[in-house]
Amino acid sequence: MAAKTFDLIVIGAGPGGYVAAIRGAQLGLKVAVVEREHLGGICLNWGCIPTKALLRSAEVFHLMERAKEFGLSADKIGYDIDAVVKRSRGVAKQLSGGVGHLLKKNKVTVIMGEATLPAKGKVSVKTEKGSEELEAKNIILATGARARTLPGLEADGDLVWTYKHALNPPRMPKKLLVIGSGAIGIEFASFFNTLGADTTVVEVMDRVLPVEDAEISAFAKKQFVKQGMKIMEKSMVKQLDRAAGKVTAHIETGGKVEKMEFDTVISAVGIVGNVEGLGLEALGVKLDRTHVVVDEYCRTGIEGLFAIGDIAGAPWLAHKASHEGVMVAELIAGQKPHPVRPESIAGCTYCQPQVASVGYTEAKAKELGYDIKVGRFPFIGNGKAIALGEPEGMIKTVFDAKTGELLGAHMVGAEVTELIQGYVIGRTLETTEAELMNTVFPHPTLSEMMHESVLDAYGRAIHF
Repeated sequence: MAAKTFDLIVIGAGPGGYVAAIRGAQLGLKVAVVEREHLGGICLNWGCIPTKALLRSAEVFHLMERAKEFGLSADKIGYDIDAVVKRSRGVAKQLSGGVGHLLKKNKVTVIMGEATLPAKGKVSVKTEKGSEELEAKNIILATGARARTLPGLEADGDLVWTYKHALNPPRMPKKLLVIGSGAIGIEFASFFNTLGADTTVVEVMDRVLPVEDAEISAFAKKQFVKQGMKIMEKSMVKQLDRAAGKVTAHIETGGKVEKMEFDTVISAVGIVGNVEGLGLEALGVKLDRTHVVVDEYCRTGIEGLFAIGDIAGAPWLAHKASHEGVMVAELIAGQKPHPVRPESIAGCTYCQPQVASVGYTEAKAKELGYDIKVGRFPFIGNGKAIALGEPEGMIKTVFDAKTGELLGAHMVGAEVTELIQGYVIGRTLETTEAELMNTVFPHPTLSEMMHESVLDAYGRAIHF
């Protein structure tokens, strides 16, 4: 059987892969995408999208409990965890179906199965019907990542969960331990805590949300504690003793081990790239701690072989994967795209309060040798935030004192995941404080705080 020939084969149909396939097809390439599980990948099916649906339910529930503050009355407030999960799965299904439609519309060949690369430019796919041989001058690896498991802390789906179990929980936890306070850990902690689970978060680093600016982390932690979460920093779960319906966790803090009992544990200790079983080593692809080593254009060093998204390393964000997919497709089609700059990619965490950031933290900017100016503005000084009943939050901006370049922006509070994009555009346009100060922000909006934070960095804040 002759191999089917394409201009581009994409392995993995997550937010990196399907976007690369569509962009390639738009540019006139003959494209095939190989996917072993779900169109839309983890992001649409078991990650970004369904978690946001769950968190929205928790947010609405939280607002219903506050009805009185808004002059409203709501009696017998409750929830049905199965119905909450069902809504979340429905949202994921709708979007996953949408990806199938987009690929079809763009005439991308979709092959469901497991791919290996037997040689340069060749892909072998194990499907339900047998195997298919494909070849292309260009191949994009977009196989994503999965939850990291630590020895002794492995998930069993009953007492110990990964994010997948937490998205379709067998029960509502009463006493919950979350291991890891990155975006995934803290979002699940926030969801279950809001719905009434007694929640403890253990973080090995010296603060929660360790990739965020220290001041933002501290502010968020204060809010989490106020909501009843127990936060244990510089702590490590050494072992889990499992028994019928309960887990005893041995948690070490500063050399002392404390035993605590839980009915559910969620492990969110990072991710590992899906690099196994593809035949990468035989091709000579360089790997570094389960990630493919690439240059700024996602080239692997093997001619015609690219890697994008989670498999190509941090930041592990869907929007980074999508943008890299577009960039590589354009490169293959002979265009001259700009490389993706990691420091201009925003990170968003949808806990309560939300956290969002782009660029350098204050500490990182100093470490890089910048002379900096820092501005801050609290939500309590903003009319819209008070009207919304969301006065807890802050916006922080970091500028290069010499040039006025916006080096970083960091936010915590209501809707900051939507606000951050203003600063992202600013960074892409290489804006300085002058343009931001001269921009008229509409009133009354939360975005006015972005203006005030810039003004504050230069001693010009009006409402603070």
